[in-house]
Amino acid sequence: MIVVRILIDLLFTVGIFFTIAGIVGMIRMPDTYCRLQSSTNIATMGALPIALGCVIYGFAIGNSSLGIKALVIMFFLVITNPVASHAMTRAAYKTKAKLFEKNKCDHYGRDEEDE
Repeated sequence: MIVVRILIDLLFTVGIFFTIAGIVGMIRMPDTYCRLQSSTNIATMGALPIALGCVIYGFAIGNSSLGIKALVIMFFLVITNPVASHAMTRAAYKTKAKLFEKNKCDHYGRDEEDE
């Protein structure tokens, strides 16, 4: 049981680390698009290890409903997070959110010109 507890604590620590790193990234990034990338990392690399720790904890204590609920949450995070971040980035681009002035190229704008 001590190995399971260490694994759960390790997963929580990894999740908290990536959440804090994403928050720092959101504060320090220069433009909207970079900040959206940091917020996506918070949702995936921050929430998924914590949810996985909850899955392990739930099954370890015999509370399978907790483990299954955490698995469902993980599934929906993996499915919805990329779609939502892409939609937000596309909306930011369509509303002409400024790119960082040191960006060299705009690949999305290139694709828009081809249509």
